[in-house]
Amino acid sequence: MNESSVVLVGNAVTEVHRHTTTNGHTLARLRMVVQERRFDRGLDRYVDGEPSYFTVIAWRQVAENVIASVKRGDPIVVSGRLRIREWQAEDGRTRTSSEVTAHAIGHDLARGQTVFSRPRKTVEGAETVVTPDAA
Repeated sequence: MNESSVVLVGNAVTEVHRHTTTNGHTLARLRMVVQERRFDRGLDRYVDGEPSYFTVIAWRQVAENVIASVKRGDPIVVSGRLRIREWQAEDGRTRTSSEVTAHAIGHDLARGQTVFSRPRKTVEGAETVVTPDAA
């Protein structure tokens, strides 16, 4: 199978939005920005490059975990399949959007700390969360 796999490191710029399909599957959608930051020796300081914005889509359990974990402004790392879509806007102009269907999403631990908890299914199907202290 040919696909464009990418790993993006950036920040969530929107809150995560939950959607449920007609089949009952959970979908999570958010926008993220990836922006190079480099040291400019001429200016003797760090400068920001051009930002690139991506729509990130996660399905099923990944979506549930993203909804519970990621907030606007969080530094994140996304691994997934890249898709570039062209579409017609209402004004007739052609627009382009970059979407990543995520296989994995996590916080960027180079820029902070997080606590991991694993959701567990009970016999009745309700979720319980097991924290590292309880394990």
